[in-house]
Amino acid sequence: MKYTIIDKNTWKRREYFEHYFSVNPCTYSMTTKLNIINIRKKGLKLYPTMLYLLTKVVNQYEQFRMAFRSNGELVLYDRLHPNYTVFHKESETFSNLWTEYSDQYDEFCFNYEKDLQEFGNVEGFIGKTGEPENSFSVSMIPWISFDGFNLNIKGFDYLLPIFTMGKYFEDHGKIWLPLAVQVHHAVCDGYHISRFINDLQAEIDKI
Repeated sequence: MKYTIIDKNTWKRREYFEHYFSVNPCTYSMTTKLNIINIRKKGLKLYPTMLYLLTKVVNQYEQFRMAFRSNGELVLYDRLHPNYTVFHKESETFSNLWTEYSDQYDEFCFNYEKDLQEFGNVEGFIGKTGEPENSFSVSMIPWISFDGFNLNIKGFDYLLPIFTMGKYFEDHGKIWLPLAVQVHHAVCDGYHISRFINDLQAEIDKI
């Protein structure tokens, strides 16, 4: 795990960070819809494919890789890995797993399937232990589509993004996947989240 400690004294975002973290603490969410027809046409598995693409784009931009370490240091991680939920139908509960990110799609999907096979049936909040601190959260609600989704997080010191996907649906020849993105305004502005979503759609279109 590699990271860079952010020096607030020389950081170009210091003024914005202090305002949205200390003066007027502020997180926000944006809900959009992604056209996943390319994923469906190619017969790719939706969940691991989206986990891969989300992580790929997250790792391209520093606004999505900032966090406080347990010792209070504000850092920029070199790379993040996805932490995601799996559902247990009988108990109607879920567990958290994580998979090490690989730049290679096939390798990541292989690692995902391996983790799912080994830990997917482990019930309890933590299905796979050893989650690295440089990981971000993804979940899916495949039973219903939504036009808006917001998480209420106690306090304002969690800086990493949180992604929630919903049930996809077809409309006018396209297949739409709802995606909610929760971020902290101290590190991520509307421009950054808009760029992220546009780039994510572009990655879906060309996978």
